[in-house]
Amino acid sequence: MNTPAAPAAEPGPDGSGTVGRLGFVAEQIVQELGWDEDVDDDFRFAVEDVIGSELEDDDYTGETDAVLLWWRSGDGDLTDALVDLVGVLQEGGFVVALTPKNRDKGAVDPSEIDEAAATAGLHTAGAFHASPDWRATKLVAPKGRR
Repeated sequence: MNTPAAPAAEPGPDGSGTVGRLGFVAEQIVQELGWDEDVDDDFRFAVEDVIGSELEDDDYTGETDAVLLWWRSGDGDLTDALVDLVGVLQEGGFVVALTPKNRDKGAVDPSEIDEAAATAGLHTAGAFHASPDWRATKLVAPKGRR
């Protein structure tokens, strides 16, 4: 099954165009997982600007409105990671899986994301160009899952 190409979403100089299209809004609690030196700081800062606060890190234990998941092909089992995230999302919450575009830097096949999301009880709600090096896939739970 072929996955459609990501729509050309102009992120703007700070990634803000894509951030708005992904559904980030003021006062959301957003947890960031998978941070490493290779992430796109402009995208991260654009999310923080929209939500009006810093991103929560790995140590955060409350429920979240959204999760930024930086994921590379060598990071482990994506299905397990998504299953764990479903438990921390508030009703209507979503996951943005950010994966490298370049295979040499850990690109993840879109079909792998779709399969992992389905197993975790999520579905793909769009793929976007988050930055020159990262692709964002929005994953949401079906309405009324709880």
